[in-house]
Amino acid sequence: MRQRLATLVEHPRFTGFITAVIAFNAIILGMETSKTLMQAAGPLILVLDTICLTIFVAELTLKLIAYGPRFFRNGWNIFDFIIVGISLAPAGQGFSALRALRILRVLRVISVAPSLRRVVEGFIRAVPGMGSVFLLMGLIFYIGAVIATKLFGSSFPDWFGNLGLSAYSLFQIMTLESWSMGIVRPVMEVYPLAWAFFVPFIIVTTFAVVNLLVGLIVNSMQDAHHAEDVAITDAYRDEVMARLTALDAKLSKLETGQNFRSESED
Repeated sequence: MRQRLATLVEHPRFTGFITAVIAFNAIILGMETSKTLMQAAGPLILVLDTICLTIFVAELTLKLIAYGPRFFRNGWNIFDFIIVGISLAPAGQGFSALRALRILRVLRVISVAPSLRRVVEGFIRAVPGMGSVFLLMGLIFYIGAVIATKLFGSSFPDWFGNLGLSAYSLFQIMTLESWSMGIVRPVMEVYPLAWAFFVPFIIVTTFAVVNLLVGLIVNSMQDAHHAEDVAITDAYRDEVMARLTALDAKLSKLETGQNFRSESED
């Protein structure tokens, strides 16, 4: 029975149906945010949402029966289990906001679309390297915030009055959001040589460190794509070898049968 259920939940049509329900439920949840739609068809929308949730519960139940303890070895299964569990939380006990998190189930399309899966795998592979880059950026921001606070804090307390304000202002400068006319030029009116601090900061953070992050992610995505290609090639080679082995076994049986017949005739 478990084998039949496993075959059912792994069937492409079943997966496609669940994906369609996830997309439909995402639309329903979006409609629930509209007061106009809720006033016009609120009961119907809530009924459709309940039907979708029932389908999700039924899906998880089938998978739990089919896989048993193996169900929790898959990260996506655990994710679905948590999201559906939150969706089932009573709305009257302070969990109504958490129930909206079932919209996150739409992320399951990542496991269906190979291109999206490669993007996520590449991003995950880049996390260790990104941690080092973020640490470097944190050091640069801390040093820059200390310098900016000491240099410009007295004249511009709203931007550089303390380390927190200086770090936020420097982050705005790094993103190039109104950095020149909004912050740097007013500062240069009081401190004409302030450009000697802001220009190197922009070069180091915006054009060097940020591009380093992009390079890490791109390189990791390429590695993930290569690993998937290698896995597909290995799987194809294993399948071909299995077929050749089966064919060799059949030929051996045929040869054995022919030899036995020849010996019998002799």
